[in-house]
Amino acid sequence: MTTVRFERDGAIGNLVLGDPPFNRVDSRFAETLRTAVHQASQSDIRVLVIRSEGPHFSFGGEVREWPGKDVNWFRTFVADVNVSYRAIEMLKIPTVAVVQGIAFGGGFELALACDFLVAAENTIFRCVEVTTAMLPIAGALQRIAERAGRARASRFAMLGEPISGREAGTLGIATHVVPEQELAATAAALTQQLATGPTRSYAATRTLLKAWSSGGVAAADLMMLDVAMELYDGGDAQRGFANAAAAFDKDIEPPAMAFEGK
Repeated sequence: MTTVRFERDGAIGNLVLGDPPFNRVDSRFAETLRTAVHQASQSDIRVLVIRSEGPHFSFGGEVREWPGKDVNWFRTFVADVNVSYRAIEMLKIPTVAVVQGIAFGGGFELALACDFLVAAENTIFRCVEVTTAMLPIAGALQRIAERAGRARASRFAMLGEPISGREAGTLGIATHVVPEQELAATAAALTQQLATGPTRSYAATRTLLKAWSSGGVAAADLMMLDVAMELYDGGDAQRGFANAAAAFDKDIEPPAMAFEGK
């Protein structure tokens, strides 16, 4: 059975975790996720949503597969999961994780691979790896540190404390937090905004943030001119400048625009 599938609705793509109710990260997961991401990358979608079927986002790793396997099997499994998660980060379009219920371990890490993390207030995130004498193996430690600071990353990884959706929003781990009954509508509104926004500008923003993440402010500064000049030549930017200029002539705020992704 395929545990992850790609679907599209016009300019919006969806990666659906389709093995409810737990959506565990098992030995099939990385391959099916990588295939779905590949399908997304070959399409002309302008935003990608990662969501799940069932009451929970993901309980994380299918630990029942691990006992008795040798270290080389586990190394390959972990590497495959990381490659599939990093493939999401390498896309040139914005990505949105929509999370409800439980997001533990590898499920939490999958959500952290996205630009936007939209969560229900009663969602529970947790780095559970310490309960098996392990550590987060698909990016949670460093990505929590990037979003919320080293001290909090240490706390959540070493103590395995649960993080409510509300707390995740306060700490900057989640970008949007709403009551569970508002989750679908909030995610849909955000996704539609991104799907009709300046796609190339979003890609440039992601590029600079990746440069900052790996090399700090200086690395991002070095890339900024080249990235910005490519945008300047685009049709969306030229239309955006004209829209703003016309509004300034009237001493009004520039009206919102729908962009073409060019």
